[in-house]
Amino acid sequence: MGRILGAAVQRSDEKFYRKPKKIKYLLFFNNYLLFLQSLIWRNNCSKNRAMLIELKDVNKTYNNGQPLHVLKGIDLSIDKGEFVSIMGASGSGKSTLLNILGILDNYDTGEYYIDGRLIKGLSEKQAADYRNRLIGFIFQSFNLIGFKTAVENVELPLFYQGVSRSKRHEMAMEYLDRLGLADWATHYPNEMSGGQKQRVAIARALITKPKIILADEPTGALDSKTSEEVMQLLGRLNREEGVTIIVVTHESGVANCTDKIVHIKDGLIGRIEDNRMHRASVFGADTIMK
Repeated sequence: MGRILGAAVQRSDEKFYRKPKKIKYLLFFNNYLLFLQSLIWRNNCSKNRAMLIELKDVNKTYNNGQPLHVLKGIDLSIDKGEFVSIMGASGSGKSTLLNILGILDNYDTGEYYIDGRLIKGLSEKQAADYRNRLIGFIFQSFNLIGFKTAVENVELPLFYQGVSRSKRHEMAMEYLDRLGLADWATHYPNEMSGGQKQRVAIARALITKPKIILADEPTGALDSKTSEEVMQLLGRLNREEGVTIIVVTHESGVANCTDKIVHIKDGLIGRIEDNRMHRASVFGADTIMK
């Protein structure tokens, strides 16, 4: 079979090389143009498919007696499946940006799109519906309900989606098992370590299969070793399941665990680093600065 194909290719080559030079050049040039057009088309299609989050000239001002211009014309795009950190000092505007991304706060001017949908002027009910379907949250202080067990905390978002008790329990146990916490399903938050609580919070964020995970200082209440474990877990979820994860942090070691670092200062995006080699931090590839 291989010899037959080889002979066919050879005959085709011989026919090509017997053609006059001008025709050969024209054919080559035509094929090259077609190749370039296909590349451009595929690249444009890829771009259109990949875009998940887009902010255009977003501004936010708080009027508490004296106007405070917190976000000053933010332009930012994040593709599906990216693992991104937003890094800045206290007062840089990163928390306000997180609140807008999480549809927890409105912006004054500009445009914010999630998967092509304009997020603006939503009622409280619409905003809650978008949050419940599109976004999973991970908080520094875990935000677990103290009188509910681990499995009940993980089930909670599905309760608001109207999922039956048996189905949401089954799904919550599946996610706890994936995060190594099946044996802790009936334990209460005060019976768990900080790392275990954060894994419960991650399971709760993932259970609705959101398009975006927003993590607000997810290692802030953890020691260095547990912080590293949590960031490695988020990285694995991003790689293996393609979840888009955005981490807000002021720690360079935490930011270094992500693939792209967005630096924000005084309400402006300073620079965006490609950090796929994880060399952005002087503390090394797998370290967390505390």
